Amino acid sequence: MTAEWKSGINWTEPRLVDTSNPVPSDAKVLFDGQSMDAWNGVKNWKIENGYAQVGSTVHTKEQFGDVQLHLEFATPEKVEGTGQGRGNSGVYFMDRYEVQILDSYNNTTYFDGQCASIYKQRPPLVNACRKPGEWQTYDIVFHAPRFRADGSLKSPATVTVLQNGVLVQDHTQIQGTSLWDAPPSYSPHEPKGPLSLQYHGNPTRFRNIWVREL
Repeated sequence: MTAEWKSGINWTEPRLVDTSNPVPSDAKVLFDGQSMDAWNGVKNWKIENGYAQVGSTVHTKEQFGDVQLHLEFATPEKVEGTGQGRGNSGVYFMDRYEVQILDSYNNTTYFDGQCASIYKQRPPLVNACRKPGEWQTYDIVFHAPRFRADGSLKSPATVTVLQNGVLVQDHTQIQGTSLWDAPPSYSPHEPKGPLSLQYHGNPTRFRNIWVREL
């Protein structure tokens, strides 16, 4: 009889995470439908009916590196404007690296600026957007860049994004800071930074935001 193969590695027992509730037991809630206390810069945000409508760019009080982030968003039901003027917002990691939020339902714009793009760097694999006003989900796994002691880049940041349960960014390497008026590039920074939600003049709504540190 063939003997069972064993790796010989003494693995640490995986930590138990309770998933019987919508938010995993080891997650940190950043918005629960009632309070924006986890954020700095909150101004002119409207909180009602379990959602928060953006009124300024906000940044988490806590700093994060590698994370799993869940958030839900809805672009305005009443369509006004075209291209980048429809439901424009974004979620930033370490206040530098942006996953775009936009109403990309029957709305043409540059592909590396549409919803679920790594802004000005990589279009999404597919357009998984729902109709304006409908709630959508982002589930994002972000790994921060690493820098050597001399400040040079050791490994770039990466991001995997599921929009409404559909894979739209598959372990995509981020080329550097997300800017609209300059090419992306890296400069050394701290290993942790804030998460940010962008205000771009459109009344985009958010709900059910939580994060797990990896």
